[in-house]
Amino acid sequence: MEWIERKKKIEEVNMLSPLVWAYIGDSVFEMFIRVNLVNHSNAKPHKLHKQSIHYVKAQAQAEMLKKIQDSLTPKEQEIVRRGRNVQNHHVAKNANVAEYAQSTAFEALIGYLYLTKQDERLKEILENSIQTIEKTKFEKLQ
Repeated sequence: MEWIERKKKIEEVNMLSPLVWAYIGDSVFEMFIRVNLVNHSNAKPHKLHKQSIHYVKAQAQAEMLKKIQDSLTPKEQEIVRRGRNVQNHHVAKNANVAEYAQSTAFEALIGYLYLTKQDERLKEILENSIQTIEKTKFEKLQ
């Protein structure tokens, strides 16, 4: 999304609340999932929406983070820790508090990477996350 100008310097992004990172990360992740589904399906919008929920729900994001945690750099682990520990007075209706904290941490990481223009690393993490959830889905069918 090169046409969306990201003006903040890394120092400024570092000063933002992890909830701001998660706010951006939520939309970046949702866009990634939706484009991915459209690229790999001829489904109608309602079915695409139902498929996207499988990926963007808090439980799935928490699982994705758990699976990629070991591959994160120390800086990325710090971002995740800050995102997980931030005070958030909202919990998704279909998630427990721990899952919601983990999903917020995942979204914070995505948002941070996006805002700091680490596009190659962002792409790598997003693709690994998709593969992780697909593998988990396949394992559950076995």
